[in-house]
Amino acid sequence: MTGKEKSGGVLERRGAFLTAMRQMTFEAGHFTTADLASAANVPRSTAQDWINRLIKEGCIFVKEEPHGRNPAHYASRSALPQTTCKRIFTTLDGSDVEIFHECLSSGCAGFCEFHHRKAGGAAISVTRDGMIFREWARIGEDGEIRLDFAAVGLAAVKKDGPDIIQTIHSIPGGPAYSLSAMMGHAKGVKGVQITVGNGVVTGEVRTPALTPVTIGVDDTDRKGCGGATFALSQALMKYLTDPGSVIGIRHQVAALCQDIEEKTAGNSCSFIELAVDPSVLPTLAAKVCRFVEEESVSDEWGVAIMTKITVPDDLLRLGERIRRERVSMEEVLETAEKSGVQVYGKKGIIGAVGAVSLKSQPQEVLLDPACLILF
Repeated sequence: MTGKEKSGGVLERRGAFLTAMRQMTFEAGHFTTADLASAANVPRSTAQDWINRLIKEGCIFVKEEPHGRNPAHYASRSALPQTTCKRIFTTLDGSDVEIFHECLSSGCAGFCEFHHRKAGGAAISVTRDGMIFREWARIGEDGEIRLDFAAVGLAAVKKDGPDIIQTIHSIPGGPAYSLSAMMGHAKGVKGVQITVGNGVVTGEVRTPALTPVTIGVDDTDRKGCGGATFALSQALMKYLTDPGSVIGIRHQVAALCQDIEEKTAGNSCSFIELAVDPSVLPTLAAKVCRFVEEESVSDEWGVAIMTKITVPDDLLRLGERIRRERVSMEEVLETAEKSGVQVYGKKGIIGAVGAVSLKSQPQEVLLDPACLILF
């Protein structure tokens, strides 16, 4: 590719960059960001953006990491990505299992969500949040899977030692290709076993059983002193997920009762959802509290930590009340203990417990206290 980069569709530019990368790989065995920038006659920042994008797609790979003054060396792999399945992981709470498929494509995530819901089978519920689709099932429970109405679905879930095995049925074609050629490359997958029979492709996908953790945070800001609970909680998720033993699932903001006189701004709390290696659970609470205490501009901060997939009804009822009226600290502490929710801090505990009670609610309920909580 020569001359200045011409305007055009993303696919056209992608194809031109891939062609240049393949040519340099063929001729020299590798290329650098500077090589690509020179070949394409584009700024180094543009070349690096395309390198990063195509690494994520699996079209190129890092052949040699940068060291000293020597830049990273890259090489072309193929025009087709190895997988659009970025990560597959599971959380376990008693007999309840939640399965997460994180995709590189919103189209693929939407396809899987639609068909897994339509197929029925072992999935009790199927939802999607951006690039992640998630389904809830129970160990040993199944149902009729309808591949005459859907292309792929969850047939069964079982526990095998420290692992969860999800059995997925699909029709031959694209869904089967995903099972046989893509899911095994996703982060978190320990292995995929494929069998074919009676016109159905069956894949057993093995992942470690992680612990579901929801952390509610509130009252980290103060009038006249700045601060924002949503920003602190989002930073908390990034801080916790850096080591690799904790997977960040999502960060959400929820509105609480608007009639509290001493509220700051819109009286919102936040929660984050994580999937945690059981080995790091004993030290997690101390790490969370240390971070919140250091970053909060208010001494009234509160933290609530719940390790459940489904929210207990008593906690849901309390959350509904916290959203429409003042609730005493005594009542909050009593319900939290009964529901297995750990609490830390001061006055913010009320909003933090309210936050974790809302973890399963849709977006419109989270942001509008006038909406009824779904039980």
